[in-house]
Amino acid sequence: MRKIQCNFCGSDRYEERRIDYLYSHQGNYLLVPNTPVEVCLNCGMIYFDAPILKEIERRFFAIQQNSEQPDDYIQMPIAAYA
Repeated sequence: MRKIQCNFCGSDRYEERRIDYLYSHQGNYLLVPNTPVEVCLNCGMIYFDAPILKEIERRFFAIQQNSEQPDDYIQMPIAAYA
């Protein structure tokens, strides 16, 4: 990933990390573990490379259209805050 300046705090100190990313579109979800991101070491803002987000979006729609299979399925409990 390329070095960038934080749009929030202006810092140029970043660290590459991997996170679990939850993609959602019209009530459907795709959990993408181990997604590479850059995190600002000053304020914690997270930045994604555009090609990574495009690939997640492509896979989401391919899975929705049954042209690709997901790696796995999970069940998730739902509880309202109030």
